[in-house]
Amino acid sequence: MKTHDDHAKEMAQAEEILGDRLDRTSFTKGLFFGQYLADSLPDYPTRVDASTRDMVESLRAFCRESIDPVAIDRDASIPAHVTAGLGKLGVLGACLPRECGGQAMSQTAYCRLLEVLGGHCASTALFVNAHHSIGPRALVLFGTPEQRRTWLPRLATGEWLSAFALTEPEAGSDAANVQTRAEPTADGTAFRLNGEKRWITNGGTASVLTVMARTPTSDGDSKITAFLVTPDMPGFEVVEERMDKCGVRGTVTSRLAFHDMLVPRENVLGSVGKGLRVALTVLDFGRTTFGASCTGAAKTCFRLTRNHVRSRVQFGKPLSAFELVRDRVARMHARIYAMEACTYQTAALIDAAHSDFMIETAMLKVFTTESLWQIVYDAFQLHGGTAYFTDQPFERMMRDARINSIGEGANDVLRIFSALVGMRDVGMELEGVVEAIRSPLQHVPRLGRFVGRTLSRMLVGPEVRVRCSELEPLAARLGRRIASVASRAERLLRTHQREIVDRQCLVARIADAATDLFVSSCVLRRMDAESRTDAAHSHSPSEVPVDPMDLEAGKLFLRLADRRIHMALNALDNHDDEAILAHARRLLDPSGS
Repeated sequence: MKTHDDHAKEMAQAEEILGDRLDRTSFTKGLFFGQYLADSLPDYPTRVDASTRDMVESLRAFCRESIDPVAIDRDASIPAHVTAGLGKLGVLGACLPRECGGQAMSQTAYCRLLEVLGGHCASTALFVNAHHSIGPRALVLFGTPEQRRTWLPRLATGEWLSAFALTEPEAGSDAANVQTRAEPTADGTAFRLNGEKRWITNGGTASVLTVMARTPTSDGDSKITAFLVTPDMPGFEVVEERMDKCGVRGTVTSRLAFHDMLVPRENVLGSVGKGLRVALTVLDFGRTTFGASCTGAAKTCFRLTRNHVRSRVQFGKPLSAFELVRDRVARMHARIYAMEACTYQTAALIDAAHSDFMIETAMLKVFTTESLWQIVYDAFQLHGGTAYFTDQPFERMMRDARINSIGEGANDVLRIFSALVGMRDVGMELEGVVEAIRSPLQHVPRLGRFVGRTLSRMLVGPEVRVRCSELEPLAARLGRRIASVASRAERLLRTHQREIVDRQCLVARIADAATDLFVSSCVLRRMDAESRTDAAHSHSPSEVPVDPMDLEAGKLFLRLADRRIHMALNALDNHDDEAILAHARRLLDPSGS
C-alpha cells in the first residue's frame, strides 16, 4: 500500500511533468472553487466550414460503399483498400500540417470525422484514432523540424502507420510505472532499449512507433523518455501481431519486445526524461476523439431503436406506447445530446490553445464511454431477443463498446484523477488559510478573499450567464449546484486532509458530481448557442441544423444530471462504505481479518 510520502512524491512528479499546466486555472478547476469561469471556455462551435462539411460527406459515402463492419469483425482485419481510401480522403492526416501533407483540420473538425466512423465501424474508428490522435500528434507537438520532415509526410497519407507503445504488463493506467529501459551507450550517441509492450493498437503493422522507456538520471533514479522507433531496427520483435480479443476485432493489437535495440539519440521525441509529459498530453487528444466516436455509435443505436419501438407491436400496441420503453428512449436521447455537447465543447477548448484541459478530457472520456455503454444496453434491451443474434449489429456494438471505459485510462482511475487534481488547489488554499489564521494581520487580503468567496458560494452560488432568457432558471439552478459541490469538496478536505487520497469511495462521488457539473455546463452553453441560432433563423450552410427536439433533450439532461448530483452529495454522508470495505477486507486480505 502506498504511504502518504509516496503520494506526495507522485504529486511532486506530476507537477514536474506537467509544469505550468497545473498552475493555470481551468474551467473545471474553477468548479471545485465554486466558480463558473465562463471566459475559460470558448463559444460552443455551431458552425462547420465548407471544407469540413465536404470531407464529412465524402467520408459518409466512403463508409457506406467501402467499409463493411460485419466483415471486418468476422475476419478480424481492416482491408488494405479501407486504409488506402482513408489515406486518400485525408482522414489519416486530418490534423497534420499542410506542409507535411496533412489537412490542418481543427480538433473540432476532426471530431466530426471520428463521429462518422464511430457510428459506422468501431474497429475503423479505433484504428484511425490510434494512428492519428496519439501517433503523429506527438510529432506535431514535440518533434523537431527534422523529425517532422522525416516522418509526417508518409504518416499523413497512410503509407506509413503509427502506434503508441506505452502499455506494459506492469504499466497501464499507471503510466508512470513503465519498466522498459533505455540505457545510453558509452559514446552517448544512442540508447539501448530493452523491455516489452502489450495491447498496442497497430503495433504489429506500424512503420513508426512512439515507445516509452525509462532512462537513467544523474542522481541514480530514472525518468520516462519517448523514442521514435521503427521495426527494422535490430532487436525489435513482434511477439504476437494480432491478439485475439472480445471486440474491435478489426484492429491489430500486438505484443512487442525490444532486445538490446539501438535507438539513435536523434530519435528522442521531446526531451530526455520528459516522456510522460508527451504521453499524458497526446492522451488528452485521444480521449476527445473517443468522445466523438462514442457519440457516433450512440446515435446509430438511437436511430435503430427509435425505428424499432415505433414499428414493433406487442400486446396489441407498438412498443413506443409503453411507459418504460418511453423512459429508456428519452434518457438515450438526453445522453446523446450531452455527449455531443461535451465532445465539441472540449474540442473547441483544445482548439483555443488553452494549456490546461486535463480534467476536462478525463471527464469527457468517463462520461461518453459510460453513456455509450448504457445506450447500447438500452438498445439491446428494447430490441429483445433479436439483438442477441449476429444478423443484427447490437451484439457487435456491445463487444466493441466495452473497451472504451478501459482504454486510454481506466474510468475509475480517471475519476480519482479528476477529483484529486481538481481539489488540489482548494487544499493548498486551505493550508494557506490555516497558516494565515496564525498571523491574521499579515494575511488580511488572503483571509478576506477566502471569506468573501466562501460566503458568496454558501449564500447564492456563482452567476451562470446565458443570453437566452428561457434558459435563465436552468442556469440559476446550475449555479446553485456548483456551490453545493464545491462546499462538499471543501468539507471533505477539511475532514480527511491528506488521507483524502485513500478515501476513494468518497472522492469518486465528488468526481461524478463534478463531471455532471462540467457536462451540464457544456449542455447549457450548447443550448444557449443553438437557441440564438434557431431564433435568428440563420440556416446558412455553415450552421449546424438545430432540431427543437434536441433542445428539449438538453433540458431533460439538465434535470436528470441535477438529480444525480443531489444523490451523489447525499451519499457522501448516507452510505455503506464501511460495511462494504470491511466485507472486502475479509474476502481479499491474506489474513482474512
